[in-house]
Amino acid sequence: MDSFKKRNGAGEFRELTVDDLQSFAKFYDLRPNLTADSVPLESFLWKNYYNARAAVVFRGEEEIGLLWLYELCGEPFGAMPLCRPEDLPFCFGEIRKYFNEVLGKPLLIKLADEGALEILGLDPEEYLIREEEDMKDYLYDGEAMRTLAGRKLHKKKNHYNSFVKTFGERWLYRPLTREDRGDVYRCLEAWRENKGEEVERHMDPEVEGIHDILNHLDQLEVKMGGVFIDGKMQAFTMGSLNKAENMAVIHIEKANPEIEGLYQVINREFLLNAFPEVTLVNREDDLGLPGLRQSKLSYNPCGYARKFLVYQKNFGGETPGEPSECV
Repeated sequence: MDSFKKRNGAGEFRELTVDDLQSFAKFYDLRPNLTADSVPLESFLWKNYYNARAAVVFRGEEEIGLLWLYELCGEPFGAMPLCRPEDLPFCFGEIRKYFNEVLGKPLLIKLADEGALEILGLDPEEYLIREEEDMKDYLYDGEAMRTLAGRKLHKKKNHYNSFVKTFGERWLYRPLTREDRGDVYRCLEAWRENKGEEVERHMDPEVEGIHDILNHLDQLEVKMGGVFIDGKMQAFTMGSLNKAENMAVIHIEKANPEIEGLYQVINREFLLNAFPEVTLVNREDDLGLPGLRQSKLSYNPCGYARKFLVYQKNFGGETPGEPSECV
């Protein structure tokens, strides 16, 4: 934290490191937030893809919030500040000031959570506010996902039971540690080879982020689990806990698609073992991909964590055009 210049306002934006992430963890639970971005691991997973940089906001000597600056296709954008509800207007003003005075651009924020917008009450005459439909996170009842009970999840329970019956004592679920990295790499490589170009733009950065997490397991708050058949890893998953919301965020879930019931098994076993008491499960967004959307809908979500684009109007006395489609 000493590398961040202290003053009344935002410090300097610096590249995100695993050491910084540990010290930034205290900012994540300061206000209600049901999105996947409410936990540090999500920031770390995508830091390289979005060239993530962070700056601490100070009021005197007190650290009151965290600002994010990202980049895609050469275009900068921000995220909603992490801070207490009462500090959000001030922190929001700091990220707007940075865009306007340092970058010379209108403020652009992506993936803004509904709670932040309710607190800020932004004037629609000053800001374009538009829901990012394809980026909403799917939320599920924790107990329903652990038990797969009820009519709506009957097919999922059947797939789970079929897997158990088929493989009997040949399969095993267990938590993963850094000693399992080799198996995870091989499982991920096999999974990657089965995917087409439809999700190419998203997939390779995700794989890079997974490798980065595996290289820093001892420094991150991450839970991992894997399913082995005849001693070979066929599925693995990663998640972390939003303590304030008692919500598990499932960042990664990969399984051999040719093995029936495997996804249901890794999903249920991970929650039973790693998150036995969470009330909510966030399984992230569907990227607008029809197949992924259908898969997430099939688990009967109990709600959504909706996200919004926020774009400053009339910057510099002019009305800017729509933000780049790239971001």
